[in-house]
Formats: sequence, C-alpha cells, structure tokens
Amino acid sequence: MRFASLGSGSQGNATLVAAEDTLLLIDCGFKTKEVEARLISLGVSPTDIDAILVTHEHGDHSAGVASLSRRHGLPVYLTHGTAATGRLAGCHQQVLINAGACFEIGSITVNAVPVPHDAREPVQYRFDADGLALGVLTDLGSITPYLVQHFSGCDGLLLEFNHELDLLMQGPYPATLKRRVAGDFGHLNNTQAATLLTQLDTSRLRVLVAGHLSQQNNSSDHAFAALAAVADHHEAEVYMASQDSGSDWFSVVNEGFSSVSEAVGS
Repeated sequence: MRFASLGSGSQGNATLVAAEDTLLLIDCGFKTKEVEARLISLGVSPTDIDAILVTHEHGDHSAGVASLSRRHGLPVYLTHGTAATGRLAGCHQQVLINAGACFEIGSITVNAVPVPHDAREPVQYRFDADGLALGVLTDLGSITPYLVQHFSGCDGLLLEFNHELDLLMQGPYPATLKRRVAGDFGHLNNTQAATLLTQLDTSRLRVLVAGHLSQQNNSSDHAFAALAAVADHHEAEVYMASQDSGSDWFSVVNEGFSSVSEAVGS
C-alpha cells in the first residue's frame, strides 16, 4: 500500500492512496490544472484514478472535485449529507454512501468513519488492503471513542495537526473564527492530535504524516514538539505534509515502511 499528499492545509487538500491495481484520490481542494500538475509530479495520470472519495463539502477539500470528475470521467463517493449541500453538483457520477459505511473499491476496503466537524455529514477514511491499514484523519474538532476504535491498528496514518492553541488565540483571526477552529466541531490542535496518538493502538504504526497545518496558526516546529512529547507511544517515522508541495510517495509494507525518496515539505 502506498500513499502521498498532493497538498495539505487550509488552501487545499488532496491525498492519493494506492494498493495493487487500485488508485484512489481523497478530496480535491485544488483547481483542475493544479491538481493535474501535482499528480504528474508523482508519476500519476488522472485517468489512473479509480474514484474520488470526498470527506466533506468545505472548499479546501471539495473545490476541484466536480471539474476533475467531469474532465476524466471519475466516480465520486460522498455521503448523502455532503451531496445535499449542492456544493459537488456536476460530478461525472455520484456514489452516495452513509457515514459509517464499509465498502470495496477494487482491491481496497474503505471505511467511512464519521467525525465531529462543522459540515453536513463529514467522514474520514480508513483503508485496508493486503493485511495493511492506512488512515487519513483530518478535519475534526474532538476525539471520540468511535474514531479511536476505527483508526487503531493502522500501519500508516495522515493525521491533522492543525494549530497551536496559543498561536490561534493570539493571532489575527476574528473571535468567532477562533471559537470555530478551536471548538469541538473544528480542528485538532497539536496537543489534541498528540493525545489521540496515546489513545490509539499504534503497535503497527510505521509512518505518521502530520497534515492540515495552519499556515497562520502553526508551524512544523510546534507540531514536532507536540509529537516529541508522546514519542514513547509510537515507533513511527514522522513527516510533515506541506501546503505547497505535499509529499512524495510513502510505501507501507508488511515488513515496515519506506519512503520512495526523502521528500516531505515542512
């Protein structure tokens, strides 16, 4: 199983997940030409993609989904609630799912895990293939027992480290936005994300990518410091996915983890 971030942050998110002959794109918050260029940089053609999976309707995750879907004839999997917002109208094909659903696309089993976020019916995804498990978990404001259960036992994990709480509270955002980001239906701060790692079963975790870092309210140094505080709870290699350059491919195999090359932007 392999995965790569095409970019992660408030300006756009997209993640590739591959196993055997199946390639999935999770979210597309970039314009079509931009995401096509980022795909090419990872050696992928849009026509290689089997499906786009949407986590929720917010623009940094959905803005480019419909146009990419139409341009390349790609099916789009999304919850009934996400579809009902109308923000993904015009897709080539919509496949409606329920939060909590488990289904297969090619060689990958997909679990759509409901999360607390201020969207219509938001989910994040766990992927299982060939005895390996990968979690993509961003855009949630609090930790629930349900998501701890479903994201335990992953071999690879892309996890939200959105903000440093002190930077958010002292920063330029208006008070209403600060409350939204820091609230139970907003985004995980560094301490919350690190705490989640102590609650998950990380005995198999070999690669951890910190994602969705706020450019205004966080830094890789703050995220790394939070991770260092819980280093005893996992043995994973730790990387940062950047907004501008995403990451290179990571390969998770039964013997452990390897990155195709060194590249993870911070």
